[in-house]
Amino acid sequence: MNAISALKMSASEAAASAAAAPRAKLRVRDRIFETARQLFYRHGLRAVGVEAIAYEAGTNKVSFYRSFPSKDELIAEYLRDQCLEYWQWWDAAVAPYEGDPRRQLEALFDRYMKLTCMDGSRGCSLGNAVIELPEGAHPGREVIEQHKSEMRRRLRKFAHELGAADADELGDALMLLMEGGYLTRLTFDGDGPIAVAGKAVRRLIDSHLRDAHCATASKKRR
Repeated sequence: MNAISALKMSASEAAASAAAAPRAKLRVRDRIFETARQLFYRHGLRAVGVEAIAYEAGTNKVSFYRSFPSKDELIAEYLRDQCLEYWQWWDAAVAPYEGDPRRQLEALFDRYMKLTCMDGSRGCSLGNAVIELPEGAHPGREVIEQHKSEMRRRLRKFAHELGAADADELGDALMLLMEGGYLTRLTFDGDGPIAVAGKAVRRLIDSHLRDAHCATASKKRR
C-alpha cells in the first residue's frame, strides 16, 4: 500500500531474510513476491524489472516466470495484497468506535497522520501506482479503481451516518484530504501540510453539521 509495508523492512533486508530462511519453508514464489513488494513500494512499478526482482530474491528469471505469468500479473497481485493490508488497517482504526461515525472518522485520520508521517513512508502505494498505470487494460488498474471507489463509498457512508447537510460532498472532501495528504508527504517532511489534516477533518465535519442544523432549524420556522 503504503507506509504499512514500508515500516516492515527494506528490500535488501527482505531479500537477506528470505535467503537466510530454510529453503523448504520459504517457497521461491514467496521470496519473489515479498522482494517485489518492497522494491515496488520504494522504487516504483516501472523502475523495477524482472531481473532486479529475481536477483534480489536470490533466484532467476526462469523461476520468476514459473511463479508468475508476467510482471503485470505480479503487479496486480501486489496491489491486491496492498488493498487487503489497507482495509485491515482501516477496520482496526474504526472498530473501537462502532456506532459513533464522528469518532470513527477522527480516529481514522489520526492514525492516518501518524502512519503517513513516519520515517520510511512513501505515501499510498495504490495512489503512486495509478500514475504509472494510465492504461485501462492493465490488470492492476482495475484493482486500484475498485479500491479507490470503495474508499469513497466508505467515507460517504460515514458522512451520511453523521447526518451531514451534504453527505456525499463531505465524503468526497474527506477523500481529497486523505489522498492529497499522501502526495504532500512525498514533498514535505512530517511537519508539512499533512500535519494539519486532523484539524481540517474536524473543521469540515463541524461545518457540515452546522449547515445541517441550520437547515433543520429553518424548516421548523416555516
